[in-house]
Amino acid sequence: MDRIDIYPTHLFEGHKLRFGRPSPFGASVVPGGINFSVFSRHASYCVLVLFHKGDDAPFVEIPFRGMFEHAGTGEPVWNEFRIGNVWTMTVFDLDYEEIEYGFKIDGPGGRVARGMPGVHRFDPSIVLLDPYAKAIGGRDVWGATPDWDKPYPHRARIIYDDFDWESSAPPEIPMEDLVIYEMHVRGFTRHPSSGAKYPGTFAAIREKIPYLKSLGINCIELMPIYEFDEFENSRTHPDTGELLLNYWGYSTMGFFAPKAGFAATGKSGDGTMVADELKSLIKELHENGIEVILDVVFNHTAEGNEHGPTISYRGIDNATYYMLTPDGYYYNFSGTGNTLNCNNPIVRSMVLDALRYWASEFHIDGFRFDLAAILGRDPWGAPMANPPLLEALAYDPILGKCKLIAEAWDAGGLYQVGSFPAYGRWAEWNGKYRDGLRRFLKGEPGTVGDIAQRIQGSPDLYSTRGTSASINFITCHDGFTLADLFMFDGKHNDANGENNNDGANDNNSWNCGWEGPSDDPGITRLRLRQMKNAAAIMMVSQGVPMILMGDEAARSQGGNNNAYCHDTPLSWFDWNEAGENAELTRFFSRCIAFRHAHQALRRKDHLQNRDVVGSGYADITWHGTKAWNADWSAFSRTIAFMLCGKHAVRAGHADDYIYVAMNMHWEGHSFELPGLPDGRSWHVFANTGAGSGADAFEPGSEPRLDDQSSILVGDRSVVVLVGR
Repeated sequence: MDRIDIYPTHLFEGHKLRFGRPSPFGASVVPGGINFSVFSRHASYCVLVLFHKGDDAPFVEIPFRGMFEHAGTGEPVWNEFRIGNVWTMTVFDLDYEEIEYGFKIDGPGGRVARGMPGVHRFDPSIVLLDPYAKAIGGRDVWGATPDWDKPYPHRARIIYDDFDWESSAPPEIPMEDLVIYEMHVRGFTRHPSSGAKYPGTFAAIREKIPYLKSLGINCIELMPIYEFDEFENSRTHPDTGELLLNYWGYSTMGFFAPKAGFAATGKSGDGTMVADELKSLIKELHENGIEVILDVVFNHTAEGNEHGPTISYRGIDNATYYMLTPDGYYYNFSGTGNTLNCNNPIVRSMVLDALRYWASEFHIDGFRFDLAAILGRDPWGAPMANPPLLEALAYDPILGKCKLIAEAWDAGGLYQVGSFPAYGRWAEWNGKYRDGLRRFLKGEPGTVGDIAQRIQGSPDLYSTRGTSASINFITCHDGFTLADLFMFDGKHNDANGENNNDGANDNNSWNCGWEGPSDDPGITRLRLRQMKNAAAIMMVSQGVPMILMGDEAARSQGGNNNAYCHDTPLSWFDWNEAGENAELTRFFSRCIAFRHAHQALRRKDHLQNRDVVGSGYADITWHGTKAWNADWSAFSRTIAFMLCGKHAVRAGHADDYIYVAMNMHWEGHSFELPGLPDGRSWHVFANTGAGSGADAFEPGSEPRLDDQSSILVGDRSVVVLVGR
């Protein structure tokens, strides 16, 4: 029962008002009305602007300070609806489903011309988006051409939280047991071959849950789903005429609102339906044992630098939300024009509030923080020894079971892989795993020692943090796909319209003898083998593996390693490829199944390279073409290791022995096998040098190896044996 124990005290143009509640910030449905609350330390004046949904002109603008009518007597009365630095009022009798709202704010400093620096950038002529808006309209249907003359293009809406989660709960899968699949919501199902009823949406992902389960995935990492503007910096390619968009979405407008254009229900203009579509997806994923991690972007916003638009934060309190030089220019540690002032207490609280909201209202299982090194900088950009935001996130009770993953570098040159402030919680995208594995796969000399560290979960980087601090990946959205990694020596980004100057140049890729697609059987077989080598090594490495969407089906972007602007088949997952490259897809799924079947591959603590259980074997031993005699020389391109399953006990059951031989030399080599305890023998799980059907077997059905003393490992091949 909604007991109405609050009542209006003032009237403004017939609208009933009273002092609001400063907490929570944003717009909240309360008995009888809607509570509005917005912070601005430096504002001198604030106006609530209310629109009927979709209208250009507001139906009322209610000042937070001025002359009102007394609700009881009708007498004029002066009032200010402000508590501290928070402007707040409750407006009665509003239909939350039919309105949109914003704020006009004024303050010191005068209006700053676009392109000029300014500590404050107040402009009371602009309607500002609420930083705490739970739904944002204006880009409700992906790719629909905007009306550029709209006076308030990105419009705050109000949602009602009534989603029924029933008994659904987050799976809380141990970090070391995850297999992460990084995907773009639209790109995953937008291709016509997906067969989805509503391609490119949250709803469409639900249709693909059986595929994810068949692959063995138990966690998806969604590229940005906070509301962003796909038309930000949109342009037409001068040569191709293609419309280039902000496809990836690493440019947030609102940290609390899911992107309406990713929802099949977005066209309804109903923020509650958009939120519920996403919640329905998460609920069904959880019921199928799949967690959801969001890629979140708190390092900058869509407002850009001095030349950028005023959408929200800079018009509300520029000096609070952004890092500024003494002259009022934006520090640019993000590479996109501005840097969010994350360790300001107000901004810090906003970040924390946002993540708590997603964890509690959407049951999100974890967060990957884009350019997370910025979150450890002070307001002037210096790295902090004890960043309060990172510490607060690590110890927050609501986020207590959420995975926290850092992209431990930024565009200002701060590189913290292995040294990111972890507080016992944070994991990292391990860029050194990616680089080391790529060089090893190419057959570069001097890489054997490094790859031994990466396979063990990078104890040289995370000695006190355990293996799950390392998110192991060889590809991600940013860079070559796995197929392109072995198809191109250099990037081919001409389609981006930047004269091929964008994107990374240090790809550590190798085209296997021909730049681009090839019909040469020798080259295509080698490329397929290299993709299998990458998958096999990643799935037997300690740490948490992450796969890029479509790598399991050899998805190519034609050598484009920075496809941020392409909402075309170039970026989409062509589901026909999953059939055409079924051999590779099956190989991936079996390697994932093998990982799930063996706890020896999913240790929480680091290996010690010694026998601590009295099995007669160290937990990991190193070998070469000669057993017990690894070749660590600079010219070596072969290495093997064996895991003793008796060091990996779960629920009272020891694991099998696992032996992995990796030959990145261009010639085949015979590897002498280490002996097993009596009664055990070696069985072949995978051999990337073998043909289809013999390249990987179902875990538990691996054939026994005829010769138990040695095995021939083909050129640029990986063999995985299991001893039982």
